[in-house]
Formats: sequence, structure tokens, C-alpha cells
Amino acid sequence: MSDTEILESLKQLPDSLQQEVLHYIEFLKSRYATPEPQPTPPKKRQALGAWKGKITMAEDFDEPLEDLKDYM
Repeated sequence: MSDTEILESLKQLPDSLQQEVLHYIEFLKSRYATPEPQPTPPKKRQALGAWKGKITMAEDFDEPLEDLKDYM
């Protein structure tokens, strides 16, 4: 079916039905038209060693905690 056939058929309808056809077209567009996906920029990777010197570990890290002596 060509565009001209569709338009000619639409023109033959009364105004109220033309309005219904328009509503139906809008419904179909909202339901089945898929928006183009937005390209996502690639994630920027951190350089190795970026956190060096910013994180420290306590000297007694492996030692039992004082709070848990009763349970050991």
C-alpha cells in the first residue's frame, strides 16, 4: 500500500474517524518506535598505582582485636 492510497482512504473518512486514526497512529508510534540508543562513552580506567601512598595498613593488622579477646 502506497502513501497516496493511505491518504486517499483517510480523506474519505469523516473527520471524527480521521481523528481516531491519528490517535491510533500516535499510539503505535509510542508503543513500537524505539528510540535510538545513546552511545555510552568508554569508561576511563585508572592508572596503575593511582592510590599509592593514600591507603595505609596498620602495623598490627594481623593481630587479634582487643574487643574479641574474650571469645578466643
